[in-house]
Amino acid sequence: MTMPADTGASVTMTLDEVRALARTVLRRQGLNARHAEAVAETMVAGERDGCASHGLYRLLVSAHTIASGNVVPDAEPVATDTAPALVRVDAKGGYAQLAFELGKPLLVEKARRCGIAALALNNCVHFAALWPEVEALCDEGLVALAFTPSHAWVAPAGGTRPVFGTNPIAFGWPRPGREPFVFDLATSAVARGEIELHRRAGRAIPEGWGIDPEGRPTTDAAEALAGAMLTFGGHKGSALAAMVELIAGPLIGDMTSRESLAADNGAKASPLGGELLIAIDPAGFLGAGAEEHIRRAEAMFDEITSQGARLPSQRRYEARRRSVAEGVRIPRVLLDDIERLRK
Repeated sequence: MTMPADTGASVTMTLDEVRALARTVLRRQGLNARHAEAVAETMVAGERDGCASHGLYRLLVSAHTIASGNVVPDAEPVATDTAPALVRVDAKGGYAQLAFELGKPLLVEKARRCGIAALALNNCVHFAALWPEVEALCDEGLVALAFTPSHAWVAPAGGTRPVFGTNPIAFGWPRPGREPFVFDLATSAVARGEIELHRRAGRAIPEGWGIDPEGRPTTDAAEALAGAMLTFGGHKGSALAAMVELIAGPLIGDMTSRESLAADNGAKASPLGGELLIAIDPAGFLGAGAEEHIRRAEAMFDEITSQGARLPSQRRYEARRRSVAEGVRIPRVLLDDIERLRK
């Protein structure tokens, strides 16, 4: 593809151009077509929804992970029907996106049959946000939760050494005729990609995001990356991070964040481990009354927005509408780095 014209510090691209660039670079780096398409869609979602740390910047992360040999570029995930309400997908060391695509139809089917079902993704490389997965399940009319550990980058509350990953939690609630209610939050004070973007830009990070290698508070992004990140909300975020470690690690037979970092062996590649998704069919609990109770939830949303408060994901949806109409602006320096990956 031809790179868009340079207009200064940033370049405006359509979402189709973002998609084509991501696929081209991923294929050039060695991913097979199916993985490249699935991974590229996650990056498109990041740019589309105004979350640059999960957009094209992740091409640099993926290129490094592929070059390190820490992801299987042509892995073929395998699904196992383990129980009436459980399904497991072994990603075989490949990216989580393709494993989710394989497991999603089975998860949806089981949730509708049993009322609630769970999908375990094992042995997968995960580098992205979780909102695309829960939103995809909401599009099927299901309530959804997702959890995944990462590498041990985050210190527990009161500690100075990394134990947890950024350990995100995502939740989705379907809204008839509207975008679903979705939140996707790291149990760390911020996503690691945000600190990396600050480092690349030479900008200080806010206090409370991280500590240096000696355990002292720092506003230096590089020092925080070398030391430890912090959880949000002190002991509350720390407890949630521990929960994610347990239910998306040992509970599904996969690695904790410390084990994932040890397996990385200094390569600084994307985390290898597991993801747990839970899908709930409202009709499974409510039967014919499901629609009425879903409408009651809308009254709560109206109470929130009528007083000027913003629903989680509202800003993403606003960015999405702008991106579809106007395209997205990508920093020139990032595109220069990406261009080097195509050579």
